[in-house]
Amino acid sequence: MAVCGGSRFLVRVVRRLRVPARSTPALTQLVRAFSSSSQLGSLDSFSSGQRRLPAEKSCPSVGGAQRNLSAVAVPLQGQRRPLSRYDLLDLGEVEDNTRKALTCKHLRRFIIDPNLAGVVAEHLSRDIEDGKAVIFECNPGPGVLTRTLLNCGAQRVVALESDKAFLPDLQALENNLEGQLEVVHCDFFKLDPIGHGSMKPPAMYSEKLFTDLGISEVPWTADVPVKVVGIFSQRNERNMLWKLVYALFERLSVFRYGRLELIMFISEKNYTKLVARPGDNKSYQALSALFQMSCDIELLHQEPWSSFLTTSRHGGMAIPKSTEVPNDHLCLVRITPRVDLFTSTVTPFNSSTLVVMVKQCLAKRRGNLIDKLNSWSPGIGQDLLAQIGLREDVLTGQVSPDQYKRLFELMEKSEQFTQSWLYSEILENTKNTGCGS
Repeated sequence: MAVCGGSRFLVRVVRRLRVPARSTPALTQLVRAFSSSSQLGSLDSFSSGQRRLPAEKSCPSVGGAQRNLSAVAVPLQGQRRPLSRYDLLDLGEVEDNTRKALTCKHLRRFIIDPNLAGVVAEHLSRDIEDGKAVIFECNPGPGVLTRTLLNCGAQRVVALESDKAFLPDLQALENNLEGQLEVVHCDFFKLDPIGHGSMKPPAMYSEKLFTDLGISEVPWTADVPVKVVGIFSQRNERNMLWKLVYALFERLSVFRYGRLELIMFISEKNYTKLVARPGDNKSYQALSALFQMSCDIELLHQEPWSSFLTTSRHGGMAIPKSTEVPNDHLCLVRITPRVDLFTSTVTPFNSSTLVVMVKQCLAKRRGNLIDKLNSWSPGIGQDLLAQIGLREDVLTGQVSPDQYKRLFELMEKSEQFTQSWLYSEILENTKNTGCGS
């Protein structure tokens, strides 16, 4: 028996990963190389040390076998969309998926192996079974993960695809279903660009996207309304993280609609920095403190770069260089905004100042925190540190995210900071750039 998306299936996996005789030699060689490298040391769980479930215990779609859904499916409790009455969607062979993905001419990574798509779906099984949140899939490309999520019982998937070349196949799939899939020409990473005026897809305002999809704002303390699944764009991964953290603290853009959860592949290098602890001067940075302060971060899985198909102008896997931390994998990470992020003191209206404060403090991680505080309001540093329980010689890189948040709350309540530099200078410029250390 296999469990996926709340339904139980008797699974007999049929593998059909073969190279037809009509294949071109170059493509055949690429597929064989990709397949062998994917099977060698991939699909391990980084956080728990456990290997992935075998195919016969994972989603019924793994391996591309087709079975009649209506004959074996158990209806989900409270489902918002009906399950398909048709046979499970064919995930395609690696060669066919490779050929489709290679139509992309710029740097992108694709999931083309049904086994890897099955691993991702396994980590989403509880989300699919719960069925309360809409799933946004970023840049699905050939749609291998899209079909896997649908086969596992996902009730509403929104495919946000930036490349027009992949839209016809995705739209054909949408038309053959009963509403479980919606395809939008949109790049999640280009939502709400700086500036005003008319917007041309794939760039888009989040307000238009959510309005067209019929997704309304919910209170911050409500359940997660949307789960965003995909692979961070390598070209602007770090800048995108900064853009998200600003939007999160100010409840702007996609976070205007509630606590959107990210379930994304991110480079091992940037994941290491996101979860770095105080005292790690190489990796603990402002981005680390801000994400840990605002979100729960869970590592679900790590996968070698070779398991993904990479398209680029120069060929190769285009792995970002890293000298300070390992960067051998892409890490599947669940980032969930905390219900208690906002308090009576920390609000969406003043939290941008908190972001600036943390950035300024951690710009030099070996500096004395008391000196930074006294530079903003002379003589107040000793009193603030005493209230938090920190030594006067504590370094900025030794202060935890929660302590920075507590420090900001004390500063907010202090009249000595009302006219401080922290509340006036540099703030606007930092907000506009969205970049930082």
